[in-house]
Amino acid sequence: MTRRLRIRHTTRVSYAQAAVSSHNEVRMTPLTLPGQTTLDARVTVNPTTPTWSYWDYWGTQVTGFDLMDPHADLTITASSLVETSPPELLGPSPTWQEITEHTTNSRLLEFIGPTVRTTVPPKLLKKARKAAVGLDPHETAVAVSALVADRVAYLPGVTGVNTSAAEAWEQGAGVCQDIAHVTIALLRSLGLPTRYVSGYLHPEREAELHRPVAGQSHAWVEYWAGDWSGYDPTNRTRPDESHVVVGRGRDYDDVTPHKGIYRGVAGGPPEVTVEFTRVA
Repeated sequence: MTRRLRIRHTTRVSYAQAAVSSHNEVRMTPLTLPGQTTLDARVTVNPTTPTWSYWDYWGTQVTGFDLMDPHADLTITASSLVETSPPELLGPSPTWQEITEHTTNSRLLEFIGPTVRTTVPPKLLKKARKAAVGLDPHETAVAVSALVADRVAYLPGVTGVNTSAAEAWEQGAGVCQDIAHVTIALLRSLGLPTRYVSGYLHPEREAELHRPVAGQSHAWVEYWAGDWSGYDPTNRTRPDESHVVVGRGRDYDDVTPHKGIYRGVAGGPPEVTVEFTRVA
């Protein structure tokens, strides 16, 4: 069933003392894709300043802006209206040999090797190989995702944005970012090109129309098995019309929603809120 979702993503930064200047990048604009159409999207900034947009190497829309005057606070509001549709059925899975041949000398190589965030110990790779014995690529993605979800419980607050896949596995807890990183590490070790997806997930599957609900950003994975296919290891399901894609990359570092630098005294972490309203 097609849905229309209005999303309001607000980030508030308060500095211990007024920042002299700041330079920022924002990745909060949903993509238009098969099964997902962005009908309206805008990013506003307070204090008011001109913004500009461009597409980065990974195909994510970036909004940039500079604040050259002292400012004690910064508020970024990304508003979007997105129409989503149910996912298409999976196509037949290629063989592992076909995936290997297609990956060689193609851009898929960028999604096959480990990064700092997606490096895990050899003993964990052995668990993944054992879980994937006799399975095709689609089945492997589900089995490995279950292996990770069984071990890494969803528990906000126990990890941070700089937590690695290995650390999340050892702790046995984390958030969707951590679960996605561990899943990516294991699928790549098996020869399956896999990328990190940053976006949103409406928290209510049967959401009432026109009723705002609080939510948050979300992360899941896409693996290449003849085409890119998504899987949400945190929720043990394939992405559906409740999921909204903002960006993809090798890991979180490629799709960070807000990053930048500023001149001034170090402050506390930003305050982030995400509000969803189903309008159709």
